[in-house]
Formats: sequence, structure tokens, C-alpha cells
Amino acid sequence: MANHTHQISLTLPQASVWAFIQDMDHWAPLIPGYLAHEMVSENEVTWVFEADLGFMKKPVKLKIDITERQEPTNIQFKLEGLSDNFTGGGHFDISEIDRVTSSLEGYLDISSGGLMGAMMNPILKTFVPKTIEELTNNIGVALTNNLSVSE
Repeated sequence: MANHTHQISLTLPQASVWAFIQDMDHWAPLIPGYLAHEMVSENEVTWVFEADLGFMKKPVKLKIDITERQEPTNIQFKLEGLSDNFTGGGHFDISEIDRVTSSLEGYLDISSGGLMGAMMNPILKTFVPKTIEELTNNIGVALTNNLSVSE
């Protein structure tokens, strides 16, 4: 299983970060290689993105289920491959540093099973860190841009 944690600081209060993170429509388009997403319910989304696996790019379709929301600090999710044999999960943790500064931590773990698992799991050790770092950073940029647009 490949996993990685990435943390950023934001000059935003915890409540503003939570308002963005708690709605998957806000951050689904920010995954690297994003192609499309469909909200199935408040807690389920189907994501399609182009995964850059180093030696090839391939469309991947995942189902993301929010398994827990702890306002205003934590969202946990599990993922399941719909186009490929992937399973995993992750979370976003929001910590208040002070009343105008927050920390956002993104965590992702993914593993591949089946016949392709032996080949895919080593590739995921590079893909997962890059993906969660870019996603977490993209969320930070989106939050910062939304703040400056609304003020």
C-alpha cells in the first residue's frame, strides 16, 4: 500500500477551510489530471481523472465515499476503483493555529490488487505522494483565490 501525508499552512480561519472542504464539489476538480466528477449523493462522488503513471497516462474512474465528517476538523473517505482494481482511503484534517491561520493536512493511501497489483503497487509509491501533495496545494490555492475574490 502506498501512502503519503502532506500539510500546508493557510492564512484563513478554520471555519473558512471547513466550508470549502466539506463540499466535495469544491475540491473534486482540483485532483491532478481531473477530467470529470459526478455527485451521486452528499457522501459519494465518482471521479474520472487521467493518472500519469510515469510510463503511461490512463483514465481512472474512482468512487469516493465520505465515511466521516467531524465539523470543523476532519473528513475521512474511502475510495474504490471502478475502472481498475484500486482500494484505499484518506482524510483531510484542519487544525486551527490561531484565529486567522489554519493547517490543512491531506492524507492518501491506495493499493492495487489483482493480476496488475504486483506491477502497479511500486508505481503507486511515486503516484500517491505526488497526487496528495498537488491536491492539497491546489486546495490551498483555490481557498486563497476565493478569499481574495470575495473581499
